[in-house]
Amino acid sequence: MLLCHTPVSLSAKVTEISTFDSVYEFRRNVRIGAQLVGTFIKLPVLESVDLAASAGFDFVAIDLEHSQIGFEDASALVRHAFSMRLPALVRIPEVDAPLINKLLEVGAAGVQLSSLRSTSAVVQLIAACRYSPGGQRSVSGAQPSARYGAYPLADYLDAESSDPPLIIGQIESATTDDPLAAIFAAGLDLAFIGPTDLSVDLGAPGRIDDSRVAARIGEIAAAAAKAAVRFGGFSGGIEGWTALKALGASYFVVGSDLQSLQSGLATLAVHTFNDQSKL
Repeated sequence: MLLCHTPVSLSAKVTEISTFDSVYEFRRNVRIGAQLVGTFIKLPVLESVDLAASAGFDFVAIDLEHSQIGFEDASALVRHAFSMRLPALVRIPEVDAPLINKLLEVGAAGVQLSSLRSTSAVVQLIAACRYSPGGQRSVSGAQPSARYGAYPLADYLDAESSDPPLIIGQIESATTDDPLAAIFAAGLDLAFIGPTDLSVDLGAPGRIDDSRVAARIGEIAAAAAKAAVRFGGFSGGIEGWTALKALGASYFVVGSDLQSLQSGLATLAVHTFNDQSKL
């Protein structure tokens, strides 16, 4: 038996969903400088995304640089976060246009490129992340972010043009091939401090409070402010977060799922062994 219902415009329904889409909202919030705190995901398990969401993080950054996560795992993690309305970015070590396109299609909010040193790398990243005429990204309606073709292609392209994928550049070296001003002017949405590699490059491994490291971070923050580019960075704890915030940062990646697991297990082991010694 067929039931008759009042016809509903699929286009209207999908447009309504898109209006409240967490990915587009997150992209806008980053660009306006809203205070946002996320964490790295380095373990290829969906539970990491669940726990990050339940902890109240604003976003997660799937790490394809310093982890064993490959494309299939990254795709599943981004898709899971997308289904939970938890924005997910992906960190990559180099511009790989086909990989970037696939990750954006499953719902990534943007791409964070490590070891950024040149304007040409920014141009390449933009080309890989944006559709024509702003870039060279290949388009298909048969993918999750376009609602598998249910979303009219013209509307989808308009939405992606209005709030395109985030372009985040990770500055983590004592010098860059091109001046910071030129790199930031090439189209970055946000300049991200990578303090660990930066400290190594400056001869102060792991010493984030070293005067040379602090001076370079301050230089990057000042250049970002002058270029009207948002500023953020990584912190392993509250001290680094506070220092970044004092420099005008609005975007913070604090620790990772792996760091939290290591810390939790170490604490559990210490308490357990101490309790055993009392027996």
